[in-house]
Amino acid sequence: MVHPSRVGEPAEAEVVTLSPTGRRTRLAASSVVLALLLAGTVWGTDASFPFGPFKMYSTRADTDSPVVSTRVVGFTGDGEEVRLSGGEVGLRRAEFEGQLPRLVDDPSLLVLLADTYAEHHPGAEPLVEVQVVQRRFELTDGALTGEWTDRVLVDQDLEVCP
Repeated sequence: MVHPSRVGEPAEAEVVTLSPTGRRTRLAASSVVLALLLAGTVWGTDASFPFGPFKMYSTRADTDSPVVSTRVVGFTGDGEEVRLSGGEVGLRRAEFEGQLPRLVDDPSLLVLLADTYAEHHPGAEPLVEVQVVQRRFELTDGALTGEWTDRVLVDQDLEVCP
């Protein structure tokens, strides 16, 4: 049995040629994209993506340079440290680290993290302070030396309501 759509010779595809204006438009658009890619590769940062390289994939770290780990901690009235990073406040590490410049400029935003923690942990002791801390782990030939230092980037005291 022959399918009705296959009766006769197959239709020949028509070749469409671009007009000179169409070719110039495509060439100009391609040139702009290539220029942006080249400029992003030479001068771009992670914020320039997709026209700039992701530095974490396009560069190599020195095996003797320290590894930096950023964390957010809250402190109770007793001085107990409570981790606020790692999903405790519904914010992933990469999302949080992307907001670091805002937090440095406006430390009062840390109050929002403390409020979110209090909502997720209603029976927990209230926080009186929130800090963003960067821990630098020292390396030698790519191996941990066991030495580390902490640096507080942002500190916000919280008002305790009676």
